[in-house]
Amino acid sequence: MKSLTEQDIRNSFVNCSKGEAKRLAVPRDLDERPWDDLDFLGWRDPGAPDRSYVVTERDGRLVGVTLRFQAAQRGFLHRSMCSVCLTTHPRGGVTLMTARKAGAAGREGNSVGLYMCTDLACSLYVRGRKVPESGIRIEESLSVAEQITRARGHLHAFLDKLYA
Repeated sequence: MKSLTEQDIRNSFVNCSKGEAKRLAVPRDLDERPWDDLDFLGWRDPGAPDRSYVVTERDGRLVGVTLRFQAAQRGFLHRSMCSVCLTTHPRGGVTLMTARKAGAAGREGNSVGLYMCTDLACSLYVRGRKVPESGIRIEESLSVAEQITRARGHLHAFLDKLYA
């Protein structure tokens, strides 16, 4: 992914108003992000513990999505799998992220959801740049490049649902 500016990020959101995009908390460490290893920029809002954001490139343009989630309330031994990168995590490492749909459907309250890594580090898990809390990732027969393509496909399928 190419590096982004704060203005690039604010202009990319498709499921919130321009005013909401102007007020949302953008990461201050954009210069320090590992852009070459990212398929999307994902971050949690430090001022709103139930809110997170994802910005990715899709069909030659940036698409930003506001997401909401509830704190995990699963048992100590419970494990969940991310629908994007297929990494398994114990406890609250995977959360159902919901996004208001774009346009009129979103204004009517319609939303879609996806189970994602709570820390939104899917790109880093796939590339082996970050290790899940369990210390291991399920070994796959796919190459890393194929896993990256699959993860992007899962995220893009989710984004397509925002317009359906």
